[in-house]
Amino acid sequence: MKRIVYAVMATVTGLVLLFSYRTSVAPDSAGALSDVAPVSTGTTAAAPAPTPSASSSSSSSSSASGSSSSGAAGQTTSRGLRDGTYAGSSATTRYGPVQVQITVSGGSITDVQVPEYPSSNGRDQQINSRALPTLMQETIQAQSAQVDMVSGATYTSTGYRTSLQSALDQARS
Repeated sequence: MKRIVYAVMATVTGLVLLFSYRTSVAPDSAGALSDVAPVSTGTTAAAPAPTPSASSSSSSSSSASGSSSSGAAGQTTSRGLRDGTYAGSSATTRYGPVQVQITVSGGSITDVQVPEYPSSNGRDQQINSRALPTLMQETIQAQSAQVDMVSGATYTSTGYRTSLQSALDQARS
């Protein structure tokens, strides 16, 4: 009888722990961004960023400065984005910097590149080879920084969104 009581209590405890664990949350201004701080300059990673199959693969040069834009700034369209290529500021995360570069054509985001992201070890490469194409594809679909975070890549996702917002701010100014 004692064994049955212990088994039931262990099962209930396990279920409580399982259902109370939060796997992903939308970032709030203080909590999720506490480990992410934008920095003004950064260097590009040696490994190329993965490209999603949904985006066009135009060649663009990555900028060594974290907040520069390249290309001719075109006219502002109804979305408020000027045509050109804009590199967001590099966002420092727990596992390394993340920088996003967007290309705007016709007032829409047509290409997204990630010239800088954590890739120092095999685990970083494994996580980011799955997370970055998803984030890039969602950016093109959403046409904003309001993209879902990728489970298992919370720090990269948060840094990505921070840098993407920086690039979008440049495209609007």
